[in-house]
Amino acid sequence: MDNKGLLPKKDNGLLTKDGVSFLIPFLMITSCFALWGFANDVTSPMVKAFSKIFRMSVTEGAMVQVAFYLGYFVMAFPAALFIQRYTFKSGVLIGLGLYAAGALLFIPAKMMGFYAPFLLAYFIMTCGLSFLETSCNPFIYCMGSEETATQRLNLAQAFNPIGCLAGLWVAMHFIQAKMSPMDTLTRNGLTDEQFNLVKEHDLSILIQPYVFIGAVIIILLVLIRVTKMPNSGDTHSGKPLMQSLRELASMKNYREGVVAQFFYIGAQVMCWTFIIQYGTRVFMNEGMDEKAAEILSQKYNIAAMVLFTVSRFVCTWFLKYIQPGRLLSILAIVGIASVAGVILFTDRNGMYCLVMVSACMSLMFPTIYGIALRGLGDNVKVGGAGLIMAILGGSVFPPLQAAIIDSDIILWGLPATNLSYGLALICFLVVAIYGHRAYVWHNILHKY
Repeated sequence: MDNKGLLPKKDNGLLTKDGVSFLIPFLMITSCFALWGFANDVTSPMVKAFSKIFRMSVTEGAMVQVAFYLGYFVMAFPAALFIQRYTFKSGVLIGLGLYAAGALLFIPAKMMGFYAPFLLAYFIMTCGLSFLETSCNPFIYCMGSEETATQRLNLAQAFNPIGCLAGLWVAMHFIQAKMSPMDTLTRNGLTDEQFNLVKEHDLSILIQPYVFIGAVIIILLVLIRVTKMPNSGDTHSGKPLMQSLRELASMKNYREGVVAQFFYIGAQVMCWTFIIQYGTRVFMNEGMDEKAAEILSQKYNIAAMVLFTVSRFVCTWFLKYIQPGRLLSILAIVGIASVAGVILFTDRNGMYCLVMVSACMSLMFPTIYGIALRGLGDNVKVGGAGLIMAILGGSVFPPLQAAIIDSDIILWGLPATNLSYGLALICFLVVAIYGHRAYVWHNILHKY
């Protein structure tokens, strides 16, 4: 007689389920979180860099973010359908392959010397990131009990800003610092021949980190391919996609979570992308030249990411004691206050407030994700795809903010760069409302 069924199962913990440990798979998949963090934050400063290299407006430079986050939107549901049919591991491998391909496409893009091929490379790269996030987030979600899923997601996401910090550091030391020190006005006065020489030099500098990370991704792809991964959550329900979508659309907690994620990503991308423009204006008003102001602004950006990283670990610890919806709403309210300072201050105090915003954002993505996926059952893969599609917010809001910056409008003595952060304030208000509603839903469910 088999006595295994009579043995008590071990308690489900953060990285265990029914006595099975997921530590090694967790570490392998968590490395992907750091790698897409690198891609996100080595790219944000490129809005300013491309604007200078190709002598474009801020709005045209912001097309980098449009192409970048459009890939997330386009590929999220195809990725969900793929992993629903196959496995999370297969989705991770496809994602890494597309990531590497997009990064290595920077080589022919540089050889062509036009802006459009770079946008295509970003799009392909983020199609890979969409595959990765659509696969990795629910994979991590399933590596343990549902009760600890939000905490587990926050722990995995805590390694994302480590990659972000690496991206910012590389952007500052290996791109911004090595590009031609020529400012925008001087570049605009160059002859075509002189301009092409400077452009060739700067593009050669710009592509190097992308080529390097492409090679690293290929190595990781091979390592994951030969590593045995668990099949947790890799069950195919056979449910038609339209049925899953109808069920998801009927779930208020999930539906509003997608909206909140859309606005949160918009706020995050705006705050990190245009900190360079914001800081450059502040520091040039203090008497710095443009290049020095840009580099100092990037240092503030790195400080913001350090604070984001530390806050992610601290907030993950707080989740042991504070209900996720409550903590989300508190941080969103503090974020609103910080953005108000960004708008109202026109000196370094505004930069300090902008850095503070990152501490408030640290918890938001994985917490919204974890709250929205509660109770989805076999719809978790398709539901996860909808939340990744919401990253489209990073493609919608930056061009709007860039248009405000380019308008040079001044209201109540506040420059356009400051006023543009009104969009981020609206985004945090939406997140605060969702966090409060999630807290109320949680209390109602536990009351009955």
